[in-house]
Amino acid sequence: MTDSDKRLEDLDPHDRRGFFRAGLASILRPVAEFVEKKLPITLPVMRSHLRPPGAQPEESFLDTCFRCGSCADACPADAILLLQSLDERLRGTPYVDPDRQACVICDELACMKSCPSGALRLVDRLEIRMGLAILDHDLCVRSKDEDCRICIERCPIGEIAIRLDETGRVQVIDPSAAGHGCTGCGVCQQYCPTRPVRAIRVHAN
Repeated sequence: MTDSDKRLEDLDPHDRRGFFRAGLASILRPVAEFVEKKLPITLPVMRSHLRPPGAQPEESFLDTCFRCGSCADACPADAILLLQSLDERLRGTPYVDPDRQACVICDELACMKSCPSGALRLVDRLEIRMGLAILDHDLCVRSKDEDCRICIERCPIGEIAIRLDETGRVQVIDPSAAGHGCTGCGVCQQYCPTRPVRAIRVHAN
Protein backbone atom coordinates (compact mmCIF):
# COMPACT_ATOMS: atom_id res chain seq x y z
CA MET A 1 0.00 0.00 0.00
CA THR A 2 1.38 3.36 -1.01
CA ASP A 3 1.52 6.44 1.23
CA SER A 4 -1.27 8.07 -0.78
CA ASP A 5 -3.46 4.97 -0.33
CA LYS A 6 -2.84 5.09 3.44
CA ARG A 7 -3.77 8.80 3.56
CA LEU A 8 -7.00 8.08 1.67
CA GLU A 9 -7.81 5.17 3.99
CA ASP A 10 -7.42 7.44 7.03
CA LEU A 11 -10.11 9.83 5.75
CA ASP A 12 -13.69 9.46 7.00
CA PRO A 13 -16.36 8.65 4.33
CA HIS A 14 -17.50 12.29 4.04
CA ASP A 15 -13.95 13.49 3.41
CA ARG A 16 -13.39 10.69 0.90
CA ARG A 17 -16.40 11.83 -1.16
CA GLY A 18 -15.04 15.36 -1.17
CA PHE A 19 -11.64 14.05 -2.22
CA PHE A 20 -13.11 12.16 -5.19
CA ARG A 21 -15.37 15.06 -6.20
CA ALA A 22 -12.39 17.42 -6.25
CA GLY A 23 -10.39 14.93 -8.28
CA LEU A 24 -13.20 14.40 -10.78
CA ALA A 25 -13.69 18.15 -11.17
CA SER A 26 -10.00 18.64 -11.89
CA ILE A 27 -10.22 16.00 -14.63
CA LEU A 28 -13.46 17.26 -16.22
CA ARG A 29 -12.68 20.99 -16.14
CA PRO A 30 -10.08 20.93 -18.94
CA VAL A 31 -12.35 18.63 -20.97
CA ALA A 32 -15.22 21.11 -20.66
CA GLU A 33 -12.95 24.01 -21.60
CA PHE A 34 -11.72 22.09 -24.64
CA VAL A 35 -15.28 21.31 -25.78
CA GLU A 36 -16.34 24.92 -25.26
CA LYS A 37 -13.47 26.18 -27.40
CA LYS A 38 -13.91 23.58 -30.13
CA LEU A 39 -17.72 23.59 -30.20
CA PRO A 40 -18.91 27.16 -29.54
CA ILE A 41 -22.66 27.33 -29.05
CA THR A 42 -24.28 30.19 -30.96
CA LEU A 43 -27.68 31.07 -29.57
CA PRO A 44 -30.30 32.42 -32.00
CA VAL A 45 -31.00 36.15 -31.88
CA MET A 46 -34.51 36.41 -30.48
CA ARG A 47 -36.90 39.13 -31.61
CA SER A 48 -37.97 41.27 -28.67
CA HIS A 49 -39.60 44.08 -30.66
CA LEU A 50 -42.48 43.95 -33.12
CA ARG A 51 -40.87 44.62 -36.49
CA PRO A 52 -42.71 46.10 -39.50
CA PRO A 53 -44.29 43.78 -42.07
CA GLY A 54 -41.96 41.68 -44.19
CA ALA A 55 -39.05 41.83 -41.74
CA GLN A 56 -36.37 39.20 -42.20
CA PRO A 57 -35.48 36.97 -39.22
CA GLU A 58 -34.01 39.16 -36.48
CA GLU A 59 -30.31 38.45 -37.00
CA SER A 60 -30.56 38.99 -40.77
CA PHE A 61 -32.76 42.01 -40.17
CA LEU A 62 -30.18 43.64 -37.91
CA ASP A 63 -27.38 42.91 -40.37
CA THR A 64 -29.34 44.25 -43.36
CA CYS A 65 -31.30 47.27 -42.10
CA PHE A 66 -29.77 50.66 -43.03
CA ARG A 67 -31.46 52.44 -40.06
CA CYS A 68 -32.52 55.04 -42.61
CA GLY A 69 -36.12 55.53 -41.45
CA SER A 70 -37.61 55.20 -44.96
CA CYS A 71 -40.21 52.72 -43.73
CA ALA A 72 -41.27 55.07 -40.92
CA ASP A 73 -41.57 57.98 -43.34
CA ALA A 74 -43.67 55.91 -45.74
CA CYS A 75 -46.08 54.44 -43.18
CA PRO A 76 -49.55 56.00 -43.74
CA ALA A 77 -50.65 55.11 -40.20
CA ASP A 78 -47.54 56.55 -38.51
CA ALA A 79 -47.16 53.15 -36.85
CA ILE A 80 -43.41 52.70 -37.29
CA LEU A 81 -41.00 54.13 -34.74
CA LEU A 82 -37.20 54.10 -34.67
CA LEU A 83 -35.75 52.42 -31.64
CA GLN A 84 -33.76 54.45 -29.12
CA SER A 85 -31.35 52.02 -27.50
CA LEU A 86 -27.96 51.85 -25.83
CA ASP A 87 -27.36 48.71 -27.89
CA GLU A 88 -25.70 49.89 -31.10
CA ARG A 89 -27.12 46.96 -33.09
CA LEU A 90 -30.68 47.88 -32.14
CA ARG A 91 -30.39 51.66 -32.25
CA GLY A 92 -32.33 53.25 -35.11
CA THR A 93 -34.09 50.07 -36.19
CA PRO A 94 -37.82 50.27 -36.93
CA TYR A 95 -40.47 48.74 -34.69
CA VAL A 96 -44.19 48.95 -34.00
CA ASP A 97 -45.78 49.59 -30.59
CA PRO A 98 -49.44 48.50 -30.81
CA ASP A 99 -50.29 50.23 -27.53
CA ARG A 100 -49.54 53.49 -29.37
CA GLN A 101 -50.45 52.71 -33.00
CA ALA A 102 -50.74 49.32 -34.63
CA CYS A 103 -49.85 48.41 -38.19
CA VAL A 104 -53.02 48.61 -40.29
CA ILE A 105 -51.82 46.27 -43.08
CA CYS A 106 -52.30 49.09 -45.58
CA ASP A 107 -53.25 48.35 -49.18
CA GLU A 108 -50.08 50.12 -50.35
CA LEU A 109 -47.77 47.83 -48.31
CA ALA A 110 -45.82 51.08 -48.15
CA CYS A 111 -43.07 50.21 -45.67
CA MET A 112 -41.98 47.11 -47.55
CA LYS A 113 -41.95 48.89 -50.89
CA SER A 114 -39.94 51.80 -49.49
CA CYS A 115 -37.21 49.72 -47.81
CA PRO A 116 -33.94 50.20 -49.76
CA SER A 117 -31.95 47.50 -47.97
CA GLY A 118 -34.11 44.41 -48.25
CA ALA A 119 -34.50 44.16 -44.47
CA LEU A 120 -38.24 44.39 -45.19
CA ARG A 121 -39.18 42.06 -48.02
CA LEU A 122 -42.36 42.53 -50.03
CA VAL A 123 -44.89 39.83 -49.16
CA ASP A 124 -48.62 39.48 -49.73
CA ARG A 125 -50.71 41.09 -46.97
CA LEU A 126 -52.08 37.68 -45.95
CA GLU A 127 -48.54 36.33 -45.60
CA ILE A 128 -47.36 39.03 -43.18
CA ARG A 129 -46.05 37.46 -39.97
CA MET A 130 -45.09 40.20 -37.51
CA GLY A 131 -46.11 38.13 -34.51
CA LEU A 132 -49.02 36.28 -32.99
CA ALA A 133 -51.81 37.68 -30.83
CA ILE A 134 -52.19 35.84 -27.51
CA LEU A 135 -55.43 36.20 -25.57
CA ASP A 136 -55.79 36.05 -21.79
CA HIS A 137 -59.35 34.76 -21.41
CA ASP A 138 -59.42 35.64 -17.72
CA LEU A 139 -58.86 39.31 -18.58
CA CYS A 140 -61.14 39.34 -21.63
CA VAL A 141 -64.41 41.14 -20.86
CA ARG A 142 -66.31 38.36 -22.62
CA SER A 143 -65.51 36.22 -19.57
CA LYS A 144 -67.66 38.71 -17.62
CA ASP A 145 -70.62 38.18 -19.96
CA GLU A 146 -69.98 41.32 -22.00
CA ASP A 147 -70.60 40.86 -25.71
CA CYS A 148 -67.37 42.59 -26.78
CA ARG A 149 -66.17 41.86 -30.35
CA ILE A 150 -63.87 44.84 -30.86
CA CYS A 151 -60.77 42.76 -31.60
CA ILE A 152 -62.66 40.79 -34.25
CA GLU A 153 -64.40 43.78 -35.80
CA ARG A 154 -61.21 45.86 -35.97
CA CYS A 155 -58.94 43.15 -37.41
CA PRO A 156 -57.85 44.19 -40.94
CA ILE A 157 -57.68 40.54 -41.99
CA GLY A 158 -61.02 39.44 -40.58
CA GLU A 159 -62.29 36.06 -39.48
CA ILE A 160 -59.50 34.10 -41.10
CA ALA A 161 -57.31 35.65 -38.38
CA ILE A 162 -59.58 36.01 -35.35
CA ARG A 163 -63.15 34.92 -34.60
CA LEU A 164 -65.47 33.50 -31.97
CA ASP A 165 -65.22 29.76 -31.40
CA GLU A 166 -68.18 27.44 -30.80
CA THR A 167 -68.19 28.35 -27.09
CA GLY A 168 -68.29 32.08 -27.76
CA ARG A 169 -64.69 32.75 -26.78
CA VAL A 170 -62.31 34.76 -28.94
CA GLN A 171 -60.07 32.47 -30.99
CA VAL A 172 -56.86 33.64 -32.66
CA ILE A 173 -55.95 31.57 -35.72
CA ASP A 174 -52.31 30.48 -35.61
CA PRO A 175 -51.02 30.52 -39.21
CA SER A 176 -48.32 27.97 -38.42
CA ALA A 177 -51.10 25.43 -37.87
CA ALA A 178 -53.79 26.65 -40.26
CA GLY A 179 -51.69 28.03 -43.13
CA HIS A 180 -53.47 31.36 -42.76
CA GLY A 181 -54.38 33.52 -39.82
CA CYS A 182 -53.06 36.22 -37.49
CA THR A 183 -50.52 38.58 -39.03
CA GLY A 184 -49.46 40.05 -35.68
CA CYS A 185 -50.32 43.60 -36.78
CA GLY A 186 -51.43 44.58 -33.26
CA VAL A 187 -54.75 46.22 -34.13
CA CYS A 188 -56.55 43.93 -31.68
CA GLN A 189 -54.14 44.97 -28.93
CA GLN A 190 -54.52 48.66 -29.71
CA TYR A 191 -58.33 48.62 -29.44
CA CYS A 192 -58.74 46.07 -26.64
CA PRO A 193 -60.76 47.88 -23.94
CA THR A 194 -59.20 46.21 -20.88
CA ARG A 195 -56.87 48.41 -18.83
CA PRO A 196 -54.21 48.77 -17.58
CA VAL A 197 -53.25 45.46 -19.21
CA ARG A 198 -54.75 44.49 -22.54
CA ALA A 199 -56.44 41.08 -22.63
CA ILE A 200 -54.91 40.46 -26.03
CA ARG A 201 -51.28 41.21 -26.85
CA VAL A 202 -49.05 40.45 -29.80
CA HIS A 203 -45.91 38.44 -29.18
CA ALA A 204 -43.18 39.11 -31.75
CA ASN A 205 -42.18 36.24 -34.03
